[in-house]
Amino acid sequence: MRSPNQLEQTIGYKFEDKSRLKLALVHSSTHRRKKDGSAHDNERLEFLGDRVLGLVIADILLKRFPKDTEGDLARRHTALVRKEALARVSMNIELGQYIDMLEAEAALGGRENPAILANACEAVIAALFLDGGLSVAQDFITKFWAELILEDPTPPQDNKTALQEWAQGQGLPLPDYKIVTQTGPAHAPLFEIEVRVLNHPPQRAQGSSKRKAEQAAAGELLKVLLDQKK
Repeated sequence: MRSPNQLEQTIGYKFEDKSRLKLALVHSSTHRRKKDGSAHDNERLEFLGDRVLGLVIADILLKRFPKDTEGDLARRHTALVRKEALARVSMNIELGQYIDMLEAEAALGGRENPAILANACEAVIAALFLDGGLSVAQDFITKFWAELILEDPTPPQDNKTALQEWAQGQGLPLPDYKIVTQTGPAHAPLFEIEVRVLNHPPQRAQGSSKRKAEQAAAGELLKVLLDQKK
């Protein structure tokens, strides 16, 4: 496990209170407790960091995409604050190498686990906010989310929303999603999802997360449904 001092150099900020960054890097697998019996890990910081990230990303998107509708902004926002985006930023700064976790957790791929990385990244954002204020957290997010924001100039396509709107437009019940299989190790799972719309053949698709598999399955069913209309 690397020293948090190296992480300060990577993110370009030196903490006034080093304990904030240290706590942000403590995974719940350590089962540490404070004297009053409360947990001594980064889960409470995750809660705060999630809210700070959401606010800053919303502000960035409003300024960067002045012609986007509310729906377009919402889809961009969802894509940029979800687990996959946080995990990607974490991997770019090698955050997993700084997380304090049990050796057993690390041996199971904990330092590469997208959920653990995403949670730690939220906690680091909270630590930055508490130590230096909103501007410091904003600087971090603006810097390390820039690549993700620039990647696709168009709003992400939300297949699940499109399928739901199609079903409602036909007077049908909402689409039904179910997990068919879940395989692979905890740090690299593979989900197969089946989606059904009443009176239409179901479609299946795979993804590295439940959300991705659902989106892919919705996209496959949309193709079939729209082809039928041609």
